[in-house]
Amino acid sequence: MVGQAFTVDLNKPLVFQVGHLGEAYEEWVHQPIVSKETPRFFKNDIMEFLTRTAWWAIPLIWLPVVYCFVSSSVKIGLPPYHLSTAMVVGIFIWTLLEYSLHRFLFHMKTTGYWGNTAHYLLHGCHHKHPMDGLRLVFPPAAAAILAFPLWHLVKTLAPAPYAPAMFGGGLLGYVMYDCTHYYLHHGKPLKGVSHQLKRNHMDHHFRIQDKGYGITSNFWDWVFGTTLPKKSAKKSS
Repeated sequence: MVGQAFTVDLNKPLVFQVGHLGEAYEEWVHQPIVSKETPRFFKNDIMEFLTRTAWWAIPLIWLPVVYCFVSSSVKIGLPPYHLSTAMVVGIFIWTLLEYSLHRFLFHMKTTGYWGNTAHYLLHGCHHKHPMDGLRLVFPPAAAAILAFPLWHLVKTLAPAPYAPAMFGGGLLGYVMYDCTHYYLHHGKPLKGVSHQLKRNHMDHHFRIQDKGYGITSNFWDWVFGTTLPKKSAKKSS
């Protein structure tokens, strides 16, 4: 039974409590608290501030960065067709990265104190508090730390004129991902692709957590066999 050895006090900062759950953490973190309230993570106000990000900060901060990278390829002389192709490739690579991070990193199994603590900060908090609007998108400081080595990897592997546009495309894909993710939780699409994406993502949260890892697309779930099974039709009486 969850919490026999240790019970998390939701009225106190959470991050340094969850590690004590041990093997019970996996079950606890997938018992969501459906509330728009933002729980306290840290006692320190600066650390607490760094964990909270409004959704609009993502396009505000990162779209100018996308522009700078794409402009670099333009200044180098990359033709428009090649520029757009490089950006589309970058977006496509991002969708695979999005899927892979979500499946293999964000849903890794942990039981130790520091493993549970790190997982809760990385993604577990989102499953425990899925409607927390200030912890739905990735904090810019953490994103910048991850973006730096990724840029150097792209710069190493891609031809010089194409690398900035490709990386800019990847960043654009990331912005689309974070904004889509926020919309799927707080928007109310009634039909079309956005409605289907929302239904799949809500099923991932509340029905089957080890399926449906795609946010902006279900393509990679289809490729790797992790699509969510359809709900069984009710038998007619």
